[in-house]
Order: sequence, then structure tokens, then C-alpha cells
Amino acid sequence: MAKVKTTFFCQNCGTQYAKWQGQCNACKEWNTIVEELIQKPDKKDWKTSTLKTNKVSIPLQINEIDTSKESRLDTFDNEFNRVLGGGIVPGSLTLLGGEPGIGKSTLLLQVSLKLPYKTLYVSGEESQKQIKMRAERINPEHSNCYILTETKTQNIFKQIEALEPDIVIIDSIQTLHSDYIESSSGSISQIKECTTELIKFAKETATPVLLIGHITKDGNIAGPKILEHMVDTVLQFEGDRNHVFRILRAHKNRFGSTNELGIYEMQGSGLREVSNPSEILISKKDEELSGNAIAATLEGMRPLMIEVQALVSTAVYGTPQRSATGFNAKRLNMLLAVLEKRAGFRLGAKDVFLNITGGISVDDPAIDLAVVASILSSNEDVSLQKDFCFAAEVGLSGEIRPVQRIEQRILEAEKLGFSAIFVSKYNKISLKNRTIKIQLISKIEDLVSFIV
Repeated sequence: MAKVKTTFFCQNCGTQYAKWQGQCNACKEWNTIVEELIQKPDKKDWKTSTLKTNKVSIPLQINEIDTSKESRLDTFDNEFNRVLGGGIVPGSLTLLGGEPGIGKSTLLLQVSLKLPYKTLYVSGEESQKQIKMRAERINPEHSNCYILTETKTQNIFKQIEALEPDIVIIDSIQTLHSDYIESSSGSISQIKECTTELIKFAKETATPVLLIGHITKDGNIAGPKILEHMVDTVLQFEGDRNHVFRILRAHKNRFGSTNELGIYEMQGSGLREVSNPSEILISKKDEELSGNAIAATLEGMRPLMIEVQALVSTAVYGTPQRSATGFNAKRLNMLLAVLEKRAGFRLGAKDVFLNITGGISVDDPAIDLAVVASILSSNEDVSLQKDFCFAAEVGLSGEIRPVQRIEQRILEAEKLGFSAIFVSKYNKISLKNRTIKIQLISKIEDLVSFIV
């Protein structure tokens, strides 16, 4: 038996130390270094039986590398395909994180039931009967999905060799453990070792592996930060458990864009794809209310129409409150300062509350004009027309700045039945003979004249 030794790992970044110390030298966090028992025998290959001899890697000229066979695997889920960049890449490792109960297991089980390929779903958290009950609710007719309840990686690889699946799904990486490491499941060393074995398996056999990862109370993937560097794609499943809508984002993607967004609706029969998210992000109301404005924004290549709600009221307490949900609070303060300096509105003694409906967060600066319009509408208690929308950035001097891909925003607004869209005068627009009116404005005073 190999020598057993004790080492210390930082729980935040995974840096290894020979002895305990208060602060991690790598990430500068305090009290994150813990002791773990390590055993390092001679490691074997991930395969328990040698089906083929290990190939020695040799350097190839870049022009000689053949990529014609690397076609993506269709998941038959348009939202999932969009976020991944067109499908699952063979030999890739994808990590899906999210809060407890948000629907991570449901999403990947639903994907595995749709796939026409042979899929192995490995669960270390639920029994086979529990997964069967959920599968009956999602998709009763399925024959290509195999369920395995196991946490030991050596046993998992034995079943993989016997079954030879096309896709492997692990739920979750924190429950796995390897015989090569003495520490408990979920520790830094176990997560690194299990992920390394899965990466070697995926790259040697060109089999894609999907991992589910737990998150900490801060919203980060549990385990060392190096875990996110090791995998090819990091997906985040977001949403409020009190609401039915879920958002899938890509924080890292070696095979596609990280700006794409997938939206699902949680139902009793699983997650439903939302093909037109603008319908759920704009509230249905008959009466006209002040403080509501529609913004034309973009998430990746997808145009979205979102509703911005603002409430401006006299401050009851000494210090006015500034609260923003789904929008950068510092940018809200900047826009309020522009309104006070350039447009003459005295908002310094008033409470301002801002909300992006639907529970999503927006970083696109093109919603600045809609934010300003909703604040002015609430302050003056004047309702905006329901078929007006806005797409422009507001500068510090009060100028209305152009935004990218304005024509795509205009076409989306026209498709949804809006009669007018307010954009910057400096945008170059080549669209002609459109039913929607394109209102060009150059400074914030022009917007005030339309609202007040």
C-alpha cells in the first residue's frame, strides 16, 4: 500500500499546501484551507480492462488535422442547442450548475429521454425508481436511456465499457468518488480526480459527458475553481423557484458563443421550451398605467422585447431609496443624475424603484432609453402608449447613443405589432417601407417632449 499523507487544500481555488495557514496565497481568501487525507497509489487507466492499447500522441501539422467527422449531436431541444452553439460536441465535457430544486436533473433527464442515441444517466442522488417516476411524467415512451445509480467511478467505467453509450450524464459530480483518493466525496481532491478521469475518458472515446454541479450560497460552482477551467462548457440554470420560468445561460463555451440564452417554462410534465420569450416578458393588461416602457434588447443573436417598470414616489425617510431588480443599480443612479442635470427633473428627494419583468437580468445598454422613459412616465404620472418601444443608450451628456444590430430590433418590434420605436438619430438604418414608425431622437430633451 502506498504511503498515506495529509495535505491541505483551499476550498475556494484548490491550491495545495503542505501545512495549514490562515490566508490562501493564490486567491487571498481567509479561512478556506482545510486538511484532507490523500492516498496516491500507482494510478491505472480509466479503463478497468484494456480494450485497446493506449495511443501515443504525436504532433501533427495543423493543416493535416481532420475535423470533417466532428459533427455535433442534435439534442432535439432548440433552447439547449442554441445555448451550446448548435448541439453537443463529441468528446466534450459540459458542466451544468444551478440552485437546489431549480430543475437541473429534470432538464438533463428530459434531454436524455429525447435523444435517439444510447444514453447512460448516472445518478448518485436518486434511486432508479425515483428517476423512473420522473421519466414517466416527462416522456413515457423511451427506450434508449439507461439508468445507473452508482457513485464509484471505477464501477461506472465498468458499466460504460459493457454498455458503450453515445452520451454519459453524471448527476452529480460532487457525489462521485474514486479509489485513488482517500478523502470523502465532494472534497477538492475527489472532485479534481473524478473530473480528470471523466475528461480522459471523453477525449479518448469521443463520448460527450454532461455533469451536474452543485453551487455554493454565493452562487458559484461548488468545489475548486479549476473545475470550471477543466471542462469545455459551463452552463448556469437560473430562475426563481416561486416562478415557472427558467433561464439557461453559458458562462463558458469553447465551441460557441457565451451570449446565447435559453428560456424554459416549468410544468408538471417537465420543462417546456419558450420559443417566443417576448410574450412572457411583456405583461398583458387592458388599462394604461404609468411607469411602464418596452425595451428592444438582444441576448446573443436573439431579440427580446422586455418590459421595464419604474415607480417614483416622494421619499418618506431622510435618505431616498434607489432599488433595481434585474438592472445595474449603479447605472440607474447614473441615469437619474443625467435626468436631473440635463433635463431638469428634481429626483434627488424621491424614491426610485426599477424592475425588469420576468425575473431576468439585462446588461444590454440599449435599454437605457426605456429605463429613462419609464422613470419619466412614473414621475409625471403619464402613461406611455402600449405600442411604443425604445432601443438606445443614454450618454452622460444626455445624448442618445446608437446601439448595435438596430435593424434586428426594429424587425422584432414590427413583428410583435408595435407601431413606433424610438432609436438614436445616429444609427444607420437601411430599412424602408416598414409599417412601424422609426422615431429618431438625438438628446434626452427630445424624449421628454414626447412624454410630458
